[in-house]
Amino acid sequence: MRAYRVAYDGQPYHGFQRQPDVDTVEGRLRSALVRLGVCERGEGLPDRYAAAGRTDAGVSARTQTVAFDAPAWLSPAAFNGELPNDVRVWASADVPEDFHATHDAAERTYTYYLYAPADADRPEHEPVDDGRWADAVDALAGTHDFHNLTTDETGTERTVAIDWTRDGQFLVVQLTAGGFCRQLVRRLVSLAAAVADGSAPLSKVDRILSPEPVSGPDGVPPAPPEPLVLTDVRYPNVRFTRDEDAAVDARTVFAHQRATARTTARVADHITDGL
Repeated sequence: MRAYRVAYDGQPYHGFQRQPDVDTVEGRLRSALVRLGVCERGEGLPDRYAAAGRTDAGVSARTQTVAFDAPAWLSPAAFNGELPNDVRVWASADVPEDFHATHDAAERTYTYYLYAPADADRPEHEPVDDGRWADAVDALAGTHDFHNLTTDETGTERTVAIDWTRDGQFLVVQLTAGGFCRQLVRRLVSLAAAVADGSAPLSKVDRILSPEPVSGPDGVPPAPPEPLVLTDVRYPNVRFTRDEDAAVDARTVFAHQRATARTTARVADHITDGL
């Protein structure tokens, strides 16, 4: 058994998990394994295959983890030879025969880059108040039943640690838990942001965390998926080895994407400033 760390830009994909008739990250991984002769043609995946998590459409990852029965020659660099540029494998580890990438994960950390200027540079909302944001985050962190912040019907009690810092016009939010309910991260961010910009009172946090169901206009919509990154998945006693060639290749790919995004932002600034 081998486990692989996978980084990807999730914006072009309909999520991680394979789905019929749409492009997904897992679908690209499987197609690569078929071309490499590791996986049979058809619908199956390699023996004992599992993944750390199922990121939503538009969500990216730095340390998504997949594990399966892999041949010794399947290095991250070899894997990348059959993958698109926006999906890069960059590290691997030998793992026990009973390893399961989903169930054996001790902690998962997601990072959300919330555009939240503390001035009037966000015309669709009031400026964000860091004090209100901190109050909301403090109330949401810890152990709660988050049934009003997910579409899941079971397993909604979780313990979530939330750390954040301001980086210019962004609030960089790190959320860590053993596991997350569906859309929980994005709804937590959405609720805290609503309190921070004054569109919801702090008392709404207590209402959302109460046993009574909240739905319709009183519910909390998920924040956009594109600013969210699966940052880390931790496994006790598993040591991943970075494939330096594959890591350099991945950094080159994502540095190019960063340059493209910054150019696009400058063009938008130019147009906006002239209107």
